[in-house]
Amino acid sequence: MRGLKVLGAGALAVALVSGVGWAAQASDSQTAPTRGHVSRAAAVDGYQVVKLPNANVPNFQRRTVYCPAGKVAVGGGAEAQGNDAILVGSFPTDDGRGWIGLGRQNAYSSVGISVYAICAYA
Repeated sequence: MRGLKVLGAGALAVALVSGVGWAAQASDSQTAPTRGHVSRAAAVDGYQVVKLPNANVPNFQRRTVYCPAGKVAVGGGAEAQGNDAILVGSFPTDDGRGWIGLGRQNAYSSVGISVYAICAYA
């Protein structure tokens, strides 16, 4: 059952990022949305992206970013940075409150990892 819950949250995150299935349009204007036009952030209560900035860590060491209190991760991602860097994993924490990223570099003992969580109220 947990796998279905994670898949559903991931699908929600993809829908939020891509706008699939939402009546949303990107706009650079500062005007309030009109009827039928809802911003992606407003479509999910408490929508917030939390970032753990890039830092070098030993290969395969996990870096974890957590959502603020009262929120859960509905999606997320990670980035491996460096020469020949490889992202090995990007997945939610077991309790659903954050996101984990890990990676490696072939020729080095450390790798730069950034982690992002898309958070919302449960």
